[in-house]
Amino acid sequence: MERVPKFKLYRKAEGRVRALTPQEFQALLAELPPHLADMAIFAVATGLRQANVKGLQWQYVDLGRQHAWIPGSQHKNGKPHAVPLNDMAMSVLRRQLSKHPTYVFTFRGQPIANVNTKAWTGALKRAGIEDFRWHDLRHTFATWHRQAGTPTHELQRLGGWKTDAMVERYAHVAPEALQGAASRLDAFGSYIPATP
Repeated sequence: MERVPKFKLYRKAEGRVRALTPQEFQALLAELPPHLADMAIFAVATGLRQANVKGLQWQYVDLGRQHAWIPGSQHKNGKPHAVPLNDMAMSVLRRQLSKHPTYVFTFRGQPIANVNTKAWTGALKRAGIEDFRWHDLRHTFATWHRQAGTPTHELQRLGGWKTDAMVERYAHVAPEALQGAASRLDAFGSYIPATP
């Protein structure tokens, strides 16, 4: 071959984003057993991934400072991740106190190995929620933050995303957040084009 032929490269589709409404989330919680409901609440409150919620240990939680952290060896992007704990997360943690000396979330005294169980899928079905995975709780966290007006740079740090491009997937859920920025030009008056 004299030269490399040209190939049309297709753009990679945006990642799947499926989030629950607050009403759907409440319906799901009502159907989940208490240990899974607490884990789901904590996942939405913190944005932590499934593995980080399941594997969370008390040594990485500071209830007094309302702070937790995920060591870099346990975080997807390889860097330590600081997790500020809001009231929703703190209430879950208080319910877990003294259940296990090492792990925060347990079932019948044992660390939880799997959340994608019959209890999870049954609760989704009873709540009438379709096309929803555990990881979508993280999408719910990000979507609710964007709808509440959390800026990209703050959401990136809260969720532990390595790049802001990952966070921009949620920009479409709160277009009104940009309304203020768009309205800044209103101060310059209306533009009337000249007519010939």
